[in-house]
Amino acid sequence: MLTRVVVALSLAATPAFAQAPPPSATSQARDLWRDVTSYLVEAANDMPENLYSFRATPEVRTFGELIAHVAGAQKMFCAVALAEKPPAESAVEQVAKTKASIVSALKESNAYCERAYAQTDAATSGMVDVFGQRRTRLYALLINAMHDNEHYGNVVTYLRINKMVPPSSKPGR
Repeated sequence: MLTRVVVALSLAATPAFAQAPPPSATSQARDLWRDVTSYLVEAANDMPENLYSFRATPEVRTFGELIAHVAGAQKMFCAVALAEKPPAESAVEQVAKTKASIVSALKESNAYCERAYAQTDAATSGMVDVFGQRRTRLYALLINAMHDNEHYGNVVTYLRINKMVPPSSKPGR
């Protein structure tokens, strides 16, 4: 961590870095979302198909249901951020039942969300309805990234219980 701070401080002192325009709020949200969604896709690919039916306790979703939930929720949040008609949050979870269909749905929701995270800050300052409250489109993108991170935490638990290393903990990360 200290190395990152030192590098960041030394970069900030260089003339080229100091003159570069600051990153947009939307692009920074996209960077955080891309980090977690890459971990989710990797975990979904790593988990053997026979463990897609694994559930940590009887009260929670199976691993497959959890990944399908993330895919459906992402599509919903990103549709809201694009001011498009959102699908039901549970749409993917209701139909995707195999590892192949769930991973495919997750990748498709990521591709759909790339459009939402490619918007300008001006576009994401527009107002939309998020669960009955008027919020900015950027808020919808941020809550999507937050939701993905929340469920990545669940995914880590499912992987660890099954003696697997989560993507974010693999050597070299």
